[in-house]
Amino acid sequence: MISPSQKTKALQFRQLHAGPPILVLPNAWDAASAGILEQAGFPAIATTSSGVAAALGYPDGQQISRAMLVESVERVTRVISCPVSVDMEAGYGDTLEEVLQTVKAIITAGAVGINIEDSTKQQSKALLDISYQVKLIAAIRELAASMDIPLVINARTDLFLLAIGDPTGRVEQAILRANAYRAAGADCFFPIGLSEASTIAQLAQAIHYPMNILANPATPSIAE
Repeated sequence: MISPSQKTKALQFRQLHAGPPILVLPNAWDAASAGILEQAGFPAIATTSSGVAAALGYPDGQQISRAMLVESVERVTRVISCPVSVDMEAGYGDTLEEVLQTVKAIITAGAVGINIEDSTKQQSKALLDISYQVKLIAAIRELAASMDIPLVINARTDLFLLAIGDPTGRVEQAILRANAYRAAGADCFFPIGLSEASTIAQLAQAIHYPMNILANPATPSIAE
């Protein structure tokens, strides 16, 4: 059962993506770090899959179990009052139904947003077929609606991170995926690995909904 306060947090998190100001979303790896970030004044917090795994003594890449992930989310949402979004990697499942089980457990644990990526977790990394990812995002949106929560779905593409395909065609492919994910029910787009200002601007002008950029020393300043 979703509480009124969790639904309110979901709506609040959605509004934060509309700005201004730009949403700066810090990544926590456990309850203690989440508490510190909330005390520092951040209006919302996301978990980091690599950080959560490292805190539990594992490498990144779905090496922890679904149960371990959900338990970490429960601990974070128990100690902070602001919205929490969860990096659930590729969903901790080999089928659409298994991924939906993960989403349901994460929502039940108190989260109001998820980050879902579109690459495989196999040894040879590759992008998932766009038709599958569209079907998955639509199913997640339907599940969230059935639970009466306006879940914020951050659709991540690993196109740039994995350097898939001809570099000259990556922007076009990213726009194609972004618009398809949006039509399926995604609330924002996350082209992880993208840091060039001109390409960020090109995507921002083409996709017409919020886009997230992972900050690192190579990315433009927030003002840019």
